[in-house]
Amino acid sequence: MAPSAATNHDPAMVLWAAWRRAQHTSQVLCRVQQRLETRIISNTGIQVLTPDEITKRPTSVVAPDGVRQYAVAQEAEVLAMTEALKLQDALPEVAALSLAGILAKLEVIVGADRDIGDPTDFPWPHLASVLRDLKAIAGDLPPYESDRSTTHADVARHLEQATQLLEAVETEEAAEHIRQTATSFAEISVFPKPAEKPAEFQDPSRCRHSR
Repeated sequence: MAPSAATNHDPAMVLWAAWRRAQHTSQVLCRVQQRLETRIISNTGIQVLTPDEITKRPTSVVAPDGVRQYAVAQEAEVLAMTEALKLQDALPEVAALSLAGILAKLEVIVGADRDIGDPTDFPWPHLASVLRDLKAIAGDLPPYESDRSTTHADVARHLEQATQLLEAVETEEAAEHIRQTATSFAEISVFPKPAEKPAEFQDPSRCRHSR
Protein backbone atom coordinates (compact mmCIF):
# COMPACT_ATOMS: atom_id res chain seq x y z
CA MET A 1 0.00 0.00 0.00
CA ALA A 2 1.62 3.21 -1.16
CA PRO A 3 1.32 5.99 1.44
CA SER A 4 -0.83 8.95 0.38
CA ALA A 5 -1.32 12.42 1.79
CA ALA A 6 -4.47 11.24 3.58
CA THR A 7 -2.64 8.21 4.95
CA ASN A 8 0.22 10.30 6.32
CA HIS A 9 -2.22 12.54 8.22
CA ASP A 10 -4.47 9.76 9.46
CA PRO A 11 -4.46 9.80 13.29
CA ALA A 12 -4.71 6.00 13.32
CA MET A 13 -1.58 5.75 11.18
CA VAL A 14 0.25 8.23 13.43
CA LEU A 15 -0.67 6.14 16.48
CA TRP A 16 0.37 2.93 14.73
CA ALA A 17 3.78 4.39 13.85
CA ALA A 18 4.30 5.57 17.44
CA TRP A 19 3.26 2.14 18.72
CA ARG A 20 5.70 0.36 16.42
CA ARG A 21 8.43 2.74 17.52
CA ALA A 22 7.74 2.10 21.21
CA GLN A 23 7.66 -1.66 20.65
CA HIS A 24 10.95 -1.56 18.76
CA THR A 25 12.55 0.46 21.55
CA SER A 26 11.37 -2.04 24.18
CA GLN A 27 12.82 -4.89 22.11
CA VAL A 28 16.18 -3.14 21.90
CA LEU A 29 16.18 -2.53 25.65
CA CYS A 30 15.22 -6.17 26.20
CA ARG A 31 18.32 -7.26 24.28
CA VAL A 32 20.46 -4.86 26.30
CA GLN A 33 19.03 -6.29 29.50
CA GLN A 34 19.64 -9.86 28.34
CA ARG A 35 23.28 -9.11 27.52
CA LEU A 36 23.82 -7.58 30.96
CA GLU A 37 22.06 -10.51 32.60
CA THR A 38 24.29 -12.98 30.75
CA ARG A 39 27.35 -11.04 31.83
CA ILE A 40 26.23 -11.11 35.48
CA ILE A 41 25.47 -14.84 35.38
CA SER A 42 28.84 -15.65 33.81
CA ASN A 43 30.67 -13.59 36.43
CA THR A 44 29.10 -14.94 39.62
CA GLY A 45 30.69 -18.39 39.81
CA ILE A 46 27.61 -20.53 39.22
CA GLN A 47 28.10 -24.17 40.17
CA VAL A 48 28.06 -26.61 37.25
CA LEU A 49 26.93 -30.21 37.77
CA THR A 50 29.11 -32.81 36.00
CA PRO A 51 28.73 -36.62 35.98
CA ASP A 52 31.46 -36.95 38.61
CA GLU A 53 31.29 -33.87 40.75
CA ILE A 54 30.11 -30.35 41.16
CA THR A 55 32.70 -27.91 39.95
CA LYS A 56 32.78 -24.21 40.30
CA ARG A 57 34.00 -22.08 37.45
CA PRO A 58 36.65 -19.55 38.41
CA THR A 59 35.02 -16.20 37.92
CA SER A 60 35.45 -12.61 38.89
CA VAL A 61 33.19 -10.73 41.23
CA VAL A 62 30.45 -8.72 39.54
CA ALA A 63 31.01 -5.02 40.02
CA PRO A 64 28.14 -3.11 41.65
CA ASP A 65 27.98 -0.93 38.54
CA GLY A 66 27.13 -3.99 36.45
CA VAL A 67 24.22 -4.92 38.70
CA ARG A 68 22.99 -1.34 38.67
CA GLN A 69 23.20 -1.16 34.86
CA TYR A 70 21.09 -4.29 34.68
CA ALA A 71 18.49 -2.82 37.04
CA VAL A 72 18.36 0.40 35.00
CA ALA A 73 18.00 -1.50 31.71
CA GLN A 74 15.25 -3.65 33.22
CA GLU A 75 13.32 -0.60 34.39
CA ALA A 76 13.87 1.18 31.06
CA GLU A 77 12.36 -1.78 29.21
CA VAL A 78 9.30 -1.58 31.47
CA LEU A 79 8.98 2.14 30.70
CA ALA A 80 9.12 1.50 26.94
CA MET A 81 6.55 -1.28 27.19
CA THR A 82 4.31 0.98 29.27
CA GLU A 83 4.53 3.62 26.56
CA ALA A 84 3.37 1.07 23.98
CA LEU A 85 0.52 -0.05 26.24
CA LYS A 86 -0.64 3.54 26.67
CA LEU A 87 -0.83 3.91 22.89
CA GLN A 88 -2.81 0.69 22.68
CA ASP A 89 -5.22 1.95 25.33
CA ALA A 90 -5.69 5.21 23.39
CA LEU A 91 -6.69 3.33 20.22
CA PRO A 92 -10.49 3.38 20.81
CA GLU A 93 -10.43 7.19 20.99
CA VAL A 94 -8.68 7.53 17.62
CA ALA A 95 -10.76 7.66 14.45
CA ALA A 96 -9.29 6.23 11.24
CA LEU A 97 -9.64 8.48 8.18
CA SER A 98 -8.59 5.93 5.58
CA LEU A 99 -8.59 2.24 4.84
CA ALA A 100 -4.92 2.21 5.83
CA GLY A 101 -5.90 3.67 9.20
CA ILE A 102 -8.37 0.84 9.76
CA LEU A 103 -5.65 -1.64 8.88
CA ALA A 104 -3.32 0.12 11.31
CA LYS A 105 -5.83 -0.13 14.15
CA LEU A 106 -6.33 -3.83 13.52
CA GLU A 107 -2.56 -4.31 13.33
CA VAL A 108 -2.17 -2.78 16.80
CA ILE A 109 -5.00 -4.90 18.22
CA VAL A 110 -3.77 -8.18 16.77
CA GLY A 111 -0.10 -7.49 17.46
CA ALA A 112 -0.55 -6.12 20.96
CA ASP A 113 2.12 -7.52 23.26
CA ARG A 114 -0.04 -8.00 26.33
CA ASP A 115 -1.56 -10.84 28.32
CA ILE A 116 -4.69 -11.66 26.30
CA GLY A 117 -5.32 -15.09 27.73
CA ASP A 118 -5.52 -17.77 25.05
CA PRO A 119 -4.50 -16.20 21.69
CA THR A 120 -6.31 -19.04 19.88
CA ASP A 121 -9.61 -18.21 21.56
CA PHE A 122 -12.27 -15.81 20.31
CA PRO A 123 -11.88 -13.09 19.10
CA TRP A 124 -8.15 -13.10 18.34
CA PRO A 125 -8.03 -15.53 15.41
CA HIS A 126 -11.13 -13.87 14.00
CA LEU A 127 -9.61 -10.39 14.15
CA ALA A 128 -6.46 -11.74 12.53
CA SER A 129 -8.56 -13.20 9.70
CA VAL A 130 -10.25 -9.82 9.13
CA LEU A 131 -6.84 -8.17 9.01
CA ARG A 132 -5.61 -10.69 6.45
CA ASP A 133 -8.71 -10.16 4.31
CA LEU A 134 -8.34 -6.40 4.35
CA LYS A 135 -4.68 -6.62 3.44
CA ALA A 136 -5.51 -8.94 0.55
CA ILE A 137 -7.98 -6.36 -0.79
CA ALA A 138 -6.27 -3.06 0.04
CA GLY A 139 -2.63 -4.08 0.30
CA ASP A 140 -0.30 -4.26 3.27
CA LEU A 141 0.76 -1.41 5.48
CA PRO A 142 4.09 0.25 4.73
CA PRO A 143 6.95 -1.59 6.45
CA TYR A 144 8.21 -0.07 9.65
CA GLU A 145 11.74 1.22 9.20
CA SER A 146 13.52 2.07 12.41
CA ASP A 147 15.88 5.02 12.33
CA ARG A 148 19.10 4.35 14.23
CA SER A 149 19.37 7.87 15.64
CA THR A 150 15.71 7.87 16.71
CA THR A 151 16.04 4.48 18.39
CA HIS A 152 19.22 5.61 20.13
CA ALA A 153 17.45 8.73 21.41
CA ASP A 154 14.46 6.71 22.64
CA VAL A 155 16.70 4.19 24.41
CA ALA A 156 18.73 6.99 26.04
CA ARG A 157 15.52 8.72 27.16
CA HIS A 158 14.14 5.60 28.82
CA LEU A 159 17.49 4.79 30.45
CA GLU A 160 17.66 8.30 31.88
CA GLN A 161 14.09 8.03 33.20
CA ALA A 162 14.87 4.63 34.71
CA THR A 163 18.01 5.97 36.38
CA GLN A 164 16.09 8.86 37.92
CA LEU A 165 13.36 6.49 39.11
CA LEU A 166 15.84 4.11 40.75
CA GLU A 167 17.67 7.00 42.40
CA ALA A 168 14.37 8.27 43.82
CA VAL A 169 13.54 4.80 45.14
CA GLU A 170 17.01 4.39 46.67
CA THR A 171 16.75 7.80 48.33
CA GLU A 172 13.36 6.93 49.80
CA GLU A 173 14.62 3.53 51.00
CA ALA A 174 17.65 5.15 52.63
CA ALA A 175 15.44 7.70 54.37
CA GLU A 176 13.10 4.94 55.56
CA HIS A 177 16.07 2.95 56.86
CA ILE A 178 17.25 5.96 58.85
CA ARG A 179 13.76 6.48 60.28
CA GLN A 180 13.47 2.82 61.29
CA THR A 181 16.94 2.84 62.84
CA ALA A 182 16.15 5.96 64.82
CA THR A 183 12.86 4.48 66.02
CA SER A 184 14.49 1.22 67.05
CA PHE A 185 17.24 3.05 68.89
CA ALA A 186 14.68 5.18 70.75
CA GLU A 187 12.73 2.08 71.77
CA ILE A 188 15.73 0.17 73.17
CA SER A 189 17.40 3.17 74.79
CA VAL A 190 15.98 3.17 78.35
CA PHE A 191 17.68 5.81 80.41
CA PRO A 192 17.99 4.97 84.15
CA LYS A 193 15.86 7.00 86.53
CA PRO A 194 17.69 9.61 88.67
CA ALA A 195 18.89 8.14 91.95
CA GLU A 196 16.71 9.10 94.88
CA LYS A 197 18.28 11.41 97.42
CA PRO A 198 18.79 10.15 100.97
CA ALA A 199 15.97 10.95 103.35
CA GLU A 200 17.97 13.59 105.23
CA PHE A 201 18.34 15.62 102.06
CA GLN A 202 14.72 15.33 101.01
CA ASP A 203 13.25 17.38 103.92
CA PRO A 204 14.91 20.78 104.40
CA SER A 205 13.26 21.14 107.80
CA ARG A 206 15.33 18.27 109.17
CA CYS A 207 18.49 20.27 108.57
CA ARG A 208 17.08 23.17 110.60
CA HIS A 209 15.97 20.95 113.47
CA SER A 210 19.38 19.33 113.72
CA ARG A 211 21.06 22.55 114.66
